[in-house]
Amino acid sequence: MIFVTGGSGLLGSFLLSALLAQGHKVRGLYRQRVPAIPASENLEWIEGDLRDTVLLRQALVGVTHVFHCAGLVSYAPQDEQALQQTNVEGTMAVVDACLERPGLRLCHVSSVAALGRPSGEPETAVPGPITLNEDAKWDLGAEHPAYATSKYLAELEVWRGVSEGLAAVIVNPSVILGPADWERSSTRLFHYAYQEHAFYTPNTLNLVDVRDVVEAMLRLTLQTNISGQRYILNAGALPLQEFLGQAAACFHKKPPTVAVPEWAAELIWRFEHVRSVLTNVRPLITKDTARAGRRATIYDTQKVQAATNLAFRPLAETIEWCCAGLQPN
Repeated sequence: MIFVTGGSGLLGSFLLSALLAQGHKVRGLYRQRVPAIPASENLEWIEGDLRDTVLLRQALVGVTHVFHCAGLVSYAPQDEQALQQTNVEGTMAVVDACLERPGLRLCHVSSVAALGRPSGEPETAVPGPITLNEDAKWDLGAEHPAYATSKYLAELEVWRGVSEGLAAVIVNPSVILGPADWERSSTRLFHYAYQEHAFYTPNTLNLVDVRDVVEAMLRLTLQTNISGQRYILNAGALPLQEFLGQAAACFHKKPPTVAVPEWAAELIWRFEHVRSVLTNVRPLITKDTARAGRRATIYDTQKVQAATNLAFRPLAETIEWCCAGLQPN
């Protein structure tokens, strides 16, 4: 039996489908919304909260492998507490429950955000790209987005589990692309292109196909005995304008043509912050999202390729596949 958290999310739903296709018996945890996955005699659903320790203990009865995909992605100031509860406390509960099952293997989904940046180097300090690999050190003295901090602290919980005897691996994907609800997560980028917005920011996105993330997780967790390691999953980087242009072309829509200068983005996020505080509505843009990707980052994936022989799909292929799956009826 394999246990998957976050079954209603983009990654969790694709992982569940892949496990079922391979003939595994799967138990999936979801919260509030039942995932849109065809019923199967090998699939059992459990509704509940990650921090429910009693529920987790019951869910892990008979389980040999755990894929912890559940997590909150948000850069809104209002969600700082929710990030701590879901990403950090939720992972703590999962690790504690796994430690009670000797021999169980855990695959934890983190993020490249948890890698931090080179010590002492702010994002816009020096022109030109920077390169990061799995050995990147988190700079405790630097300012980090609340989301990145929550993913870093969640990793610390996994490392704690490893030190106590838990067999675990961590994957650090970049922005995961896949055809899903385009009102949620990264899929909103495709919705933005479909709506023919004129504006874009001069940022760069690191991206990876959800199918490649699933395949890497399956190979690392089910086909190896590796433990105590983390692996970057990233297919490459695209300027936001190029990404939106490719998506718009797939939808036969007009691409964005007006670049928002940095000074304007700085004004916009400040205005959005004030509006958010006054109305308690999530800001459309935050300081972190306004500044993300201004300095190009190259994520080294040699480690996962050596461990799994995984070849990442070209981003153009992934974008075309996503657009085909997102076409409205």
